[in-house]
Amino acid sequence: MNFPLLLFVSLFCSLTWTQDYDSNPETGTIETQSCFPDMCNLLKEFGAMREKLGAMETRLRDSESQILELKGKENNTVVFSVANGGNGAVGPFDAHTTLIYRTVMTNIGNAYSPVTGIFAAPTAGIYYFTFYYHAGGDHPVNLSLFKNNEVVVGTSDHRSLNDGADNGGNAVFVQLQKGDQVFVRLHANTHVWGDDYSTTFSGFLVNQV
Repeated sequence: MNFPLLLFVSLFCSLTWTQDYDSNPETGTIETQSCFPDMCNLLKEFGAMREKLGAMETRLRDSESQILELKGKENNTVVFSVANGGNGAVGPFDAHTTLIYRTVMTNIGNAYSPVTGIFAAPTAGIYYFTFYYHAGGDHPVNLSLFKNNEVVVGTSDHRSLNDGADNGGNAVFVQLQKGDQVFVRLHANTHVWGDDYSTTFSGFLVNQV
């Protein structure tokens, strides 16, 4: 039932409400009676139905908002995990060098570049990063995780003639703004072992802020 029809029925009910009446000759009053009580009951039921439909529409709008929010969270998923690649020593170099992890295992959100070795935050938030290395014991190891031009955490190992291999790493939570860059830098005169499994760099968005 649409609103024009509802208006028509309401007017019709109000007009017919006073069609029949009884006159009281002693008091001079007129007692009115409804001619169509069923019609008025129908209007009451229709009003209750409208309230229920309104509540249902509100719940549907809330559900749509929740679905859109979930889709937005899915679109903001950021996860990457990469390895150094190759099959041999990386370094030593004469200067500090940004490691380029060319073997990409996961890169949801495409925030990590295998060309530059740099992760660029696509959105502001709290991120978690880890980096691990494998290296020979005949050279020192010194790696640092950078946020833009600032060292956040590092890991290192001294040269040892009696140690055939070294392994190490570190991890950290970092708050980033959109566009902030995170990368791993190999210090001068140090080295790591490059392959698809041992020397890795990973991170993901924990929560937007």
